[in-house]
Amino acid sequence: MPRPLHRGVSGIRVSGNSNDFWDAEVKDKTEKEESDRNHSSSQSFLSLRSPFRLFFQDNSPPKYGVTENGFTSDPFGGGTPRSRHRLTMLFLKLSLVVIVILALTGSFWWTISISTSSRGHIFRGYRRLQEQLVSDLWDIGELSLGPSRLKEIEFCSEEFENYIPCFNVSENVALGYSDGNEYDRLCGHGSRKSCLVLPPVNYKIPLRWPTGKEVIWVANVKITGQEVFSSGSLTKRMMMLEEDQISFRSASLMFDGVEDYSHQIAEMIGLRNESNFIQAGVRTILDIGCGYGSFGAHLFSKQLLTMCIANYESSGSQVQLTLERGLPAMIGSFNSKQLPYPSLSFDMLHCARCGVDWDKKDGIFLIEADRVLKPGGYFVWTSPLTNVHTFLRDKEKQKRWNFVRDFAENLCWELISQQDETVVWKKTNTKSCYSSRKPGSCPPICSKGQDAESSYYRPLQNCIGGTNSRRWVPIEERATWPFRSNLNKNELELYGLHSEELVVDTANYKTAVRNYWSLLSPLIFSDHPKRPGDEDPSPPYNMFRNVLDMNARYGGFNAALLEAGKSVWVMNVVPTTGPNYLPLVLDRGYIGVSHNWCEAFPTYPRTYDMVHADGLLSLETSQYRRCTMLDLFTEIDRLLRPEGWVIIHDKAPLIESARALTVQLKWDARVIEIESNSDERLLICQKPFFKRQATS
Repeated sequence: MPRPLHRGVSGIRVSGNSNDFWDAEVKDKTEKEESDRNHSSSQSFLSLRSPFRLFFQDNSPPKYGVTENGFTSDPFGGGTPRSRHRLTMLFLKLSLVVIVILALTGSFWWTISISTSSRGHIFRGYRRLQEQLVSDLWDIGELSLGPSRLKEIEFCSEEFENYIPCFNVSENVALGYSDGNEYDRLCGHGSRKSCLVLPPVNYKIPLRWPTGKEVIWVANVKITGQEVFSSGSLTKRMMMLEEDQISFRSASLMFDGVEDYSHQIAEMIGLRNESNFIQAGVRTILDIGCGYGSFGAHLFSKQLLTMCIANYESSGSQVQLTLERGLPAMIGSFNSKQLPYPSLSFDMLHCARCGVDWDKKDGIFLIEADRVLKPGGYFVWTSPLTNVHTFLRDKEKQKRWNFVRDFAENLCWELISQQDETVVWKKTNTKSCYSSRKPGSCPPICSKGQDAESSYYRPLQNCIGGTNSRRWVPIEERATWPFRSNLNKNELELYGLHSEELVVDTANYKTAVRNYWSLLSPLIFSDHPKRPGDEDPSPPYNMFRNVLDMNARYGGFNAALLEAGKSVWVMNVVPTTGPNYLPLVLDRGYIGVSHNWCEAFPTYPRTYDMVHADGLLSLETSQYRRCTMLDLFTEIDRLLRPEGWVIIHDKAPLIESARALTVQLKWDARVIEIESNSDERLLICQKPFFKRQATS
């Protein structure tokens, strides 16, 4: 397990002129890179998969041991010139042989006389050298690209404007996938394109929050006028097309409105209204087939956090439109694999005409819903299938409804209310319910071997999961939001943490957020050109809305942003290559997901306003990688909105390597020194707004 970096930034010092963000330092380094490019091209290179020691001849190594190509140089390069003297006398040759023999003999006796402590010292030094070489293998592997390494990456063609690696329905169908499995995520070799995704021709920077929640630019998403008015999810039709904008309304002539709908759900649970969800222990909601996020948009004002998941859609995507509105969403489906969330993750699951056939495949989709639902949590289902008047006239629908109702009972769900097309179940608070079922009841309880705490796209299992978890705590017994985010000593022990660790992590990120904003605010509102007719927003300066934390650890960056009053939501990603603190992040009342950063993130291009990565490069370079740093940065570029920002905090050599890659990505970038830690640096980048030229 790699040792985590010192979290947060307690002091910073900008290298160069602080009044000019893109200073002469970048120019000087670029010129130096050009002058040495021919020299570096003459070297012989090894790929990342060849873990052998490399020796580079470099008479003037750069600062931090990093060459102009951005990689750590080997300190053992060099050699002695061969003597060309042809008048050497025979007796001098014999003398040289004698000297060599004496030297070798002395060296031999010196070696065998070394003490145990000296040998240990040399061994430790050698191990440190080995560790440094392993840390640099990721960068060294990229040297195989040769002189082309620093060439700017080309832009993708127009057909890739909404490109998502790992999701190719037509290709999956050709491979024989069917019955819904064609929508599954398949990350095979060659699924990633080595190009930069450009926005559509008429793309515009999204409106700032909260205006952007109700109005988005139609050119920013792939959708047709027919899809706007097509039938589907209850909340999917609550939108209007107005010239170059799509306007969302919480009330609709076609339905009673999201506000009345959420009020009805609250009453069915036994609450006065949706504002009391917090008091009932509900904070996080998984909205399955969310339409265009109207349910979550309304509940956000009630301090509820709703994660939208839906199938990949090439056009009219629920996930893409929800994200464009500044609401949490990602591609996810109930097909053949478990969702990338731990067991017992959400306080409520919501499905309003979500398109999932819960009665299919022997109820295995209901088992997965039960797995991610916390004890005492609620499952809300709105569907014509649940309408009593409908299935009384249709025997097939009645049969399907009876299966779901009986299966939910076997899952120890209590049906607490049924009104019109909406049904609400409550998951059991106690594990004893499972043992009190009739003998032979299905589904069975998962064994400890089957009941993994976290899953990463594992096949769906036909057994009840989460019962072996130490985190089995009913939602009513947890602290309500926002007190839930500050777990006590006993609660932290469930995750193997001490309270001091969380306190230090939180304090460091509070300092970091203050420093980030002090750096970015002048750049955005002073140096950065304003858009025509755009004025500075009033505090707290809604510069960002959608934030991606690529190495979330305990969720400290999320906590610091909320405490600072930033109007953001954070996708907390816990890499599969590091310690798994995702259950802790979710139990604190945040949202997050497990992910392997050698694979594409399950979302559409132009999703996030800010990408934050603290210690990610150190974590990834400590592992055997199937990908390069350039692959990682190309994926960040795909996820980032035009004019979006990237903040990377890591060790100085890795930051230098990363900075070299920003040239290829056409990013504006600058390295910032940290006064409190000379071994670490900040890399702050901005993605320019490149526009695609309209074709005649």
